[in-house]
Amino acid sequence: MHRRTLAGIVTGLTLVAATGCGTSSADDPSAGSTSGKDHGAVDGAQEVAEPQLHLTTIDADGAVAQLDLLEGSSAEVGTIGAPSAVDSDGRYLFATTADGVEVVDSGMWTWDHGDHFHYYRGEPRVLGTVEGEGRATVATGPLSTAGSTGVFFHESGEAVLLDNEALADGEVRELFRLEAEPHAGMVAPFGDGALVTVADGGEVTGLSYHDAGGKADETQIACAEASGTITTRVGVVVGCADGAVLATETDGEPSFERIEYPKGTSAPRATSFDGRKSRPTVAAVSGKTEIWLLDTRERTWSHLDAGVPLRQVVAADDEEGHVLALDTTGRVRVFAAEDGRQIAATEPLVDPSDKGIDLVVDQERAYLNVPAKGVVHEIDYADKARIARTLETPTAPVFFTETGR
Repeated sequence: MHRRTLAGIVTGLTLVAATGCGTSSADDPSAGSTSGKDHGAVDGAQEVAEPQLHLTTIDADGAVAQLDLLEGSSAEVGTIGAPSAVDSDGRYLFATTADGVEVVDSGMWTWDHGDHFHYYRGEPRVLGTVEGEGRATVATGPLSTAGSTGVFFHESGEAVLLDNEALADGEVRELFRLEAEPHAGMVAPFGDGALVTVADGGEVTGLSYHDAGGKADETQIACAEASGTITTRVGVVVGCADGAVLATETDGEPSFERIEYPKGTSAPRATSFDGRKSRPTVAAVSGKTEIWLLDTRERTWSHLDAGVPLRQVVAADDEEGHVLALDTTGRVRVFAAEDGRQIAATEPLVDPSDKGIDLVVDQERAYLNVPAKGVVHEIDYADKARIARTLETPTAPVFFTETGR
């Protein structure tokens, strides 16, 4: 694997370069990949004509299963430890358990090549464990067969970067494992390495770039109280006390930009982000009833007031600008990004105090799990939040995600 070195720091911010496969583009997630895989292909997997959308579920005891959204068939995948949290990149599920972070491969993925996509179907399986203790923050990249995934264990301060190409081949391989002081940190994959939070007395003061071997650059990126990270169509976002840092690469040239909150705003900051995969705009809850939208292509924030207490918000970022929210009564509400008006709302669908409730959005549908009933609601958010299907899953979906995206 070829790695680029850091050079030309002229802004006081750390810069990281990544080599491109073909023409590099800010809107091509594969442009900075150094993977030897050809457009996401993996030995033993079949390339198919459409995305292989599945619901991958994990119950309270760790039983993993999948429901094929196209064919309606279901299958058991395996068993992990009892999960306390689950993160996903649309292929892998990273489940925090007593042993660390256990990795499940759904076997279904999409390779985003900017102006077109490649779709693959393989065998689902449990891959192994990233050893660690306590709460973990997981940060994923845009591609499941290239790049990396970051894991940060809060109690120990261990920062781990996983090799996605190895995951695609069935191996949990660590590119680096660093020791830092315990804090609520993150490892955000970027280029050939990652941005890792820097703390002083348990308080996050900024970010440091580490290459794939774990070597740190001397210059730190100012990002007080860093919290929340997500990879968008444009680049890697990290939330800061005064806004966000956006890490991008264009034509082989990396850069960091600060996107500050609008002057004069008193709205509570964003501490986590959610949005449809591979889109530029992401959403975050602001306080109790408000929503921040960050457009990483335009480098702008906008603020909406939903008027009701919210638990989760997700930016669909489609042509109509839908923003979906799960409120504290268990309703899914649909808002217009342009002016914040409510377009539609469901009846209460779930007890929002239940563990693991999640709202996942793709190009046409949203999915909401109801663990107590062992079902997942499929919602047509563009059609007045209509319940298109109520899907019975093979295991009670205490945690779930839509895979194949």
